[in-house]
Amino acid sequence: VFQILLKTKEQKVSPREIAENIAKNIPANECIERVEIAGPGFINVHLRKDFVSKQLSSLLVNGVQPPAVGKRKKVVVDFSSPNIAKEMHVGHLRSTIIGESMCRLFEFAGYDVLRLNHLGDWGTQFGMLIAHLQDKFPDYLTVSPPIGDLQAFYKESKRRFDTEEEFKKRAYQCVVLLQSKNPDFIKAWELICDVSRKEFQKIYNCLDVTIIERGESFYHDMMKDIVKEFEDKGFVQVDDGRKIVFVPGFPVPLTIMKSDGGYTYDTSDLAALKHRLCEEKADILIYVVDSGQSVHLQTVFAAGQMIGWYDPKVTRVSHAAFGVVLGEDKKKFKTRSGDTVRLVDLLEEGLKRAMDKLKDKERDKVLTAEELKAAQTSVAFGCIKYADLSHNRLNDYVFSFDKMLDDRGNTAAYLLYAFTRIRAIARLASIDEQMLRKAAREEVLILDHEKEWKLGKCILRFPEILQKILEDLLLHTLCDYLYELATTFTEFYDNCYCVEKDRQSGE
Repeated sequence: VFQILLKTKEQKVSPREIAENIAKNIPANECIERVEIAGPGFINVHLRKDFVSKQLSSLLVNGVQPPAVGKRKKVVVDFSSPNIAKEMHVGHLRSTIIGESMCRLFEFAGYDVLRLNHLGDWGTQFGMLIAHLQDKFPDYLTVSPPIGDLQAFYKESKRRFDTEEEFKKRAYQCVVLLQSKNPDFIKAWELICDVSRKEFQKIYNCLDVTIIERGESFYHDMMKDIVKEFEDKGFVQVDDGRKIVFVPGFPVPLTIMKSDGGYTYDTSDLAALKHRLCEEKADILIYVVDSGQSVHLQTVFAAGQMIGWYDPKVTRVSHAAFGVVLGEDKKKFKTRSGDTVRLVDLLEEGLKRAMDKLKDKERDKVLTAEELKAAQTSVAFGCIKYADLSHNRLNDYVFSFDKMLDDRGNTAAYLLYAFTRIRAIARLASIDEQMLRKAAREEVLILDHEKEWKLGKCILRFPEILQKILEDLLLHTLCDYLYELATTFTEFYDNCYCVEKDRQSGE
């Protein structure tokens, strides 16, 4: 303000005078107790305690009110998206955890959420898998093939594809037959997909993830029309037999048809985009995909605008990008032998470490076997999820079990500890939700102690944190807030009596 006055009106007033003028002109209101001028012109605003107290009581009675959505809007979130016949690895972990959390966030805020798993379940690799299946389990049509290790099966078929010319030819024929919907080949494809699906589901169960499968195959029949639509509008150029589309502002064109007449990722991604916009009628589309796909996705989104499927002012289409997972050596997270880390192994290791930690704390001596198991899974999977969410998703993050399971600092273990303490206070004082609500309706919350006052103000920031992350989709803001809330609560607990037991009566 000082700078503006100086430039436009050439008035010489000090910043402090301006601050005093502002302070003088704030009308009496229910929120502000007083304002004071500090230093060269800072205005410190002191809230009224009865205002904060009223807000807290209303929060207790009505629960957290998410920001108003208006007409129930539809959100489609595309996340996880592993490939059939390949195991889920640590790279899928981030997409799965971040995507699930975003879905829960939008559901909590009252949106209608569709969670989609865009599986890699179609394409040329199925030719070699089916050809290998026919050789290895010739009676696959009548007897379900006992494929135990799909990863090994994939590697074997890939090795043959790279070294045996005859096999390679047959693999290409298998693709053609699969794409022309030959029933025997569709059956082989379904068998392979089912084996993968069961493996993926184990991981989704561990991480408590709900997701609907709509792989690339779902969009296969729409691709012909996509190519035709781009041709009819005059966007297609032919280059060496390929059909390509240049999108203004993007250096690399989209290839919507290969020279052999096959489709590409570009075609299936365009088909998926159109289906989500025009059939599902989504108001918001979110793609939780690693940063490496950024240019590809932006090109696909821009092509969708160019052809008139959506207007970015009306429909929000976002790429919620994320960085890679690094090992403690700050290099891409790999096993000792240099392979990608299997997600199953990672979750197993988490369970083992969580159990060691619980036994260190002698929890096994006080908990029943069932309770110990429940604590183990809560700690292990909670810590893995929280470690991911508490980092800004745009950055790479270092995966460390030691840090995750540390009960100091901004970790799930610390938050679980704070949460348990709060539950213990309620249990000891024999207070339940109903009693709290009743008290909130009838009594006035007094915030005398500075630590009560600090905690009260911290609690009230929750709805605005939700509003912020609905807009920027950066979930670490919520983790930072929860950590601050837990530490503020701990300060309050250390300074103010909550509940204690009478030694004589045990009351």
